[in-house]
Amino acid sequence: MSSNSIKIFTGNSHPELSKKVAERLGTELGKVVVMKYSNQETSVTIGESVRDEDVFIIQSGCGEIDDNLMELLIMINACKTASARRITAVIPCFPYARQDKKDKSRAPITAKLVANMLTVAGADHVITMDLHASQIQGFFNIPVDNLYCEPSMVKYIQQQIQNWKNAIIVSPDAGGAKRATSIADRLELDFALIHKERKRANEVSRMVLVGDVRGKIAILVDDMADTCGTLGLAAKTLVENGAEEVYAIVAHGILSGKAIQVINDSVIKKLVVTNTIPHADKMALCPKIDTIDIAPTLAEAIR
Repeated sequence: MSSNSIKIFTGNSHPELSKKVAERLGTELGKVVVMKYSNQETSVTIGESVRDEDVFIIQSGCGEIDDNLMELLIMINACKTASARRITAVIPCFPYARQDKKDKSRAPITAKLVANMLTVAGADHVITMDLHASQIQGFFNIPVDNLYCEPSMVKYIQQQIQNWKNAIIVSPDAGGAKRATSIADRLELDFALIHKERKRANEVSRMVLVGDVRGKIAILVDDMADTCGTLGLAAKTLVENGAEEVYAIVAHGILSGKAIQVINDSVIKKLVVTNTIPHADKMALCPKIDTIDIAPTLAEAIR
């Protein structure tokens, strides 16, 4: 007889986060062996019965993104064929979320492809965090819970930034204006915006500040920091416009390429990221990085 309890499994992308979520729920992680054959094929063995159980599979879209996505799809399918009652894919950082629209001719909408793959593999429900574009929820024909890091960010600002009442919330681009205004409203602070002009992807040519940051603590808020070029330039622009200190708070710290060097060389006092993506190795190289733990948020959503 099944106990109709919940079973939590994790792939190889972020086992530390999965452990924290399981601890918070007072349960153990399910037994699963995920390995690669010598020809790089992914092999998954679920080590316990999931018949008629509520299964949650935690896998973040980071690191070796394609391998981790494939791992997730195979684990979902393995549970599906083992008669799990309901399968929820918990994806703290959604892979390919930036490819969510056809911005030039013949461009793929890869986020929609990932949504189709998850559905075909057998997922009944998806839980994710701070989607790059919230309309990605509409790519699915199954329920999607898009959780927000915002409450955790607000709490961090109030507890960790001294003199935060003399701060101003800044969005480094027009796309993040909604997120920044929402945080500014919650903290009853002013809001500023940086308009950036790009020459090509991942390369910004110039920045124009809209708003007054003179004599204030500037807090940059964004949904992901990849190469950190935008954050570094934005921080420089803010200091040139009279900001006293610059903090950056980001939902997903991808930190690829020269990101660590850019942050170390920049005027940013602290880069605060959530642990949707593992970054212990990056923290060792960059003392400016600080972490917000989002395991409690995920655990409560699962509960």
